[in-house]
Amino acid sequence: MGIRPLHPLFAAEMHGADFTGHPTVQLIESVERAMARFGVLVIRGADITDEQQKIFSRAFGPLELPSRRNDAQPMPCGERVFDPTMFYAGNLDRDGRIISYGAEEGKLSRGAERFHTDSSFHSMPTKWSLLRGHETPPPEAGGDTWFADTRAAYDALPEELKERIDRLVGLHDFWEGRRRAGLKGEITPEMRRMIPFPAVQHDLVRTLDDGRKSLFIGGHCTGVVGMDEEEGRELVEHLYAHATQDRFIYRHQWRQHDLVIWDNRCTMHAATPLLSNEYRRDMRRTTINESGPEISAFEWMGLAEEG
Repeated sequence: MGIRPLHPLFAAEMHGADFTGHPTVQLIESVERAMARFGVLVIRGADITDEQQKIFSRAFGPLELPSRRNDAQPMPCGERVFDPTMFYAGNLDRDGRIISYGAEEGKLSRGAERFHTDSSFHSMPTKWSLLRGHETPPPEAGGDTWFADTRAAYDALPEELKERIDRLVGLHDFWEGRRRAGLKGEITPEMRRMIPFPAVQHDLVRTLDDGRKSLFIGGHCTGVVGMDEEEGRELVEHLYAHATQDRFIYRHQWRQHDLVIWDNRCTMHAATPLLSNEYRRDMRRTTINESGPEISAFEWMGLAEEG
């Protein structure tokens, strides 16, 4: 196994590892070390099944399961088969047909085009996300994913700003984040009932296991506890603009069967649109937590049965 850096600050490619079987102790330790150092790890040519992806993921923590209300209507069936323990992204509907960019059916997912941290809008102890390109368009068609190193962004802040924010707590709100990302129209009570996450609180600055600090912000972070709405919004937007400068960003251009792992505690990421409706895109994600049972955020937060 070998590691090749992809950016001066973070992100690396791992080669020479076998991801098809149960991960060995050597592989687990190598991945943990690489993730602690680089925050983003790219594995090219990971032609593995959904089950193999889940086995590999579980070696590093319990899966976060997709959330679904207990009283939700049955999901419409189609030709595609969905694993209820995985998250899906891309441009395909339930019958495997391409959803045109800009169509009503995909409007909610466009919030991912703003830099964000997966699952920061709930209170589970999120660790990593692992996204696999099951079916990807050619690189020149677009659809890249951009990653930002929030450790390096914190390090580059003025000392007086570090002192100001070190003990502040951010507010993370799913729907307000989507609205600021460009979601058009009113956020209705029915929408909030469908995805009923309340605003949750996370420290603006996290101290990692190696002692480094990182900004914990992103598209779902919409304010600061104890500040009025406008002051809090201005502060988190200032930090967001700082952390998404070009010098902190690695741009990943997808190839077929890429597996990309990122640490949600010290990076943000943003999808870039696949503007062409000519190509199919099927991306499959497992998300793992630092600890706890394999459970959905709805169940963890007691939201699954709310009326």
